Amino acid sequence: MTGVEVVGVAADEDGLRLDRWFHRHYPEVTHGLLERWLRLGWVRIDGRRVKAGERLSAGQQVRVPPRGEDTAAAKRPVAQRPPVAEADAKALRGSILHMDDAVIVIDKPAGLAVQGGSMVRRHLDAMLEALSFGGQRPRLVHRLDKDTSGVLLLARTVSAAAQLTAAFRNKLVRKLYWAIVVGVPEVASGRISLPLVKRRTADGERMVVDEATGDVAVTTYRVVDRAGRRAAWLALEPVTGRTHQLRVHCAALDAPILGDRKYGGDGARLAGAELDTRLHLLARRIQFPHPDGGEVSVLAPLPPFMRETWSYLGFAAGHPLGDSDLPPTAASSSGRTPGKGQRPRPAGQRLLPRRADTERKRKG
Repeated sequence: MTGVEVVGVAADEDGLRLDRWFHRHYPEVTHGLLERWLRLGWVRIDGRRVKAGERLSAGQQVRVPPRGEDTAAAKRPVAQRPPVAEADAKALRGSILHMDDAVIVIDKPAGLAVQGGSMVRRHLDAMLEALSFGGQRPRLVHRLDKDTSGVLLLARTVSAAAQLTAAFRNKLVRKLYWAIVVGVPEVASGRISLPLVKRRTADGERMVVDEATGDVAVTTYRVVDRAGRRAAWLALEPVTGRTHQLRVHCAALDAPILGDRKYGGDGARLAGAELDTRLHLLARRIQFPHPDGGEVSVLAPLPPFMRETWSYLGFAAGHPLGDSDLPPTAASSSGRTPGKGQRPRPAGQRLLPRRADTERKRKG
């Protein structure tokens, strides 16, 4: 076959899937055509047959067949991303908390969706070109809910994205959240273990507790401070990463997050207080293994609307318990999380630690 190309895999493409590598270098090659070439053995890596999902390594050689009539027939216009509005670009650059050659950590504002959807036109993913700075467009490696503010980690290269994705998968990333809840949990610190599943209800889709079919969801928490019995400031660490996990788990403590009408209803507001109605949940800190070695920890400040609430309730953001580590759980310390149908240890622990353990923590 004449016209064959042999293309080397660049250093910043280490870990990239073969099909995504083709989309980057040859956007006119459809996935169906690539699959046909792979079946025929026309595309090879270092002389061997592979599949579309093969992960590439820097320095490997990709054999690419001639792109003639097949690609002409399959050619389709490549969608162009609309330019980022100047105001959005300026705000996004101003939200950078940490940046180096491999990663960017931003302070995502409440109300901005991370990715688009059928009803979402304005979202972070469409703005990431503003953070290219002459290099590659950053890549999302995890998400925050639209209404949650705080630290969000981005990868600046394909290799960094692959390493960070693996770090999340292997439970090597720790995230700490701050929340204001309405009411005060009965137990000052503990571990919430309630399986969650998505259900369609009269009010739309939501996550619900289901002991029989839910996916294991585990959260550790601590009461940092309290305003009588009206409200409390919680530090929370999700051991698992289920959708709306912290919101559902706080509601299960009879202490819904302030502003969370979805899971707390009218109980998610402080009667008689003229406070911002937005969700009071902040992704306060992220700790992760850096792709180039070592560990990085980045903090996000309280957004203005949450600072006002802290002040109203008499809470000091510099409280020593706010940023101190929560005790590791069996799931997080081992790097493994039980799967569907399994229960985290210790056996029989449904929601909170034994009262005797809690009393020792209070006295200590």
